[in-house]
Amino acid sequence: MRTSLALVGGLASMLGMSVLTPVAAQDVENGAEVYKKCRACHQIGEGAKNAVGPSLNGLFGRKAGTIEGFSYSDANKNSGVTWDDATFANYIKDPRAAMPGNKMAFAGVKDPEDIKDLTAFLKQYDATGKKK
Repeated sequence: MRTSLALVGGLASMLGMSVLTPVAAQDVENGAEVYKKCRACHQIGEGAKNAVGPSLNGLFGRKAGTIEGFSYSDANKNSGVTWDDATFANYIKDPRAAMPGNKMAFAGVKDPEDIKDLTAFLKQYDATGKKK
């Protein structure tokens, strides 16, 4: 798709036409691949349960530290964070630095495109684990 948009833009440019090229959609398939780093501790989708980490269903828009039945650190429970794109991106780069004192032992996802793709993948799931 990204190549197709570039080709259309290039053709329009050669013909002297102006084209507004939309920003390429996030790569949900890549997000699923990136999520493989998370699934050792977190579940998502229908039937997801808390594991080493809490379920990630309905993450965006949810207040940190509020999944029933999961034993969060005080740092997480008292963070005041409500998960959105920016807070998640900052957190997932380096969870220990973003929320000192939390229990998440994870090196982080460093690549900004991988973070955007992971975000798109996670956003597919509502609080019940169904795809939107």
